[in-house]
Amino acid sequence: MLAVAPNGGRHTRQDHPNLPLTPAALAAAAAECLEAGANLLHVHVRDYQGRHTLDAAAYHEAFTAIRHEVGDGLVLQTTTEAIGQYTAPQQMEAVRALRPEAVSLAVAELFSGAASEREVATFLAELALDQVLVQYILYSADDQRHLQTLVQRGIVPLPFWTLYVLGRYGQPRLSTPQDLLAFPPFSGPVTAPWAVCAFGPGELRCALAAVAFGGHVRIGFENNFQTPDGQTATSNAAQVRQLVAALGALGAVPMSAAQLRAIWQQPQG
Repeated sequence: MLAVAPNGGRHTRQDHPNLPLTPAALAAAAAECLEAGANLLHVHVRDYQGRHTLDAAAYHEAFTAIRHEVGDGLVLQTTTEAIGQYTAPQQMEAVRALRPEAVSLAVAELFSGAASEREVATFLAELALDQVLVQYILYSADDQRHLQTLVQRGIVPLPFWTLYVLGRYGQPRLSTPQDLLAFPPFSGPVTAPWAVCAFGPGELRCALAAVAFGGHVRIGFENNFQTPDGQTATSNAAQVRQLVAALGALGAVPMSAAQLRAIWQQPQG
């Protein structure tokens, strides 16, 4: 998987003039990233004031524009990131209203206590029934251990993928490949495919380390605006092209979106 997170929910064009925020801009960025080698787009949308939103109508507008440009060439993944605005029940209702192809769910937010485990289990069972491609966001080894316990207890169904987040917004220390060591692989019966995203100019090095150890990657302006040498990246697609070129040295080639969809639904255990 070579995923792109082209905007995030916090940045503005003051952070980067080519940050795609409107449906048209997201569609153009999606087409460029597909041509560069990406197979999944992790999408945040904004309201008419440019603020982060989980509104289903805003997502429908953006996804329609993107599909017009790329067809089925990219898996489209919606976020449920709260950014201090949404509770777990609101996040779940937003996903129910949208019924996306793929969704990312932060373990630390979804199981925050704002919703009961029974409510969350019902929601996750609905996603499994609809064959939504689920990816759990893990900010720490504690998140990973919590997820593993939830799987063992039957709260979280298989299959799913995970995403390890290296670094944070505003974190003074830049992400490095060594940060992967904080996330020990699942033990026992759970063998979920995993990916990495990383903050700062270490993004490319972290992505290559993840692939070398059998993982997948997510890059893009949500987490990083810089090239490895600290220069400002020109676009999300430029970052993808740079990564694809570097992956060639490892003999790694991004799969197609069709292949990703098929692999994501394979049984795990």
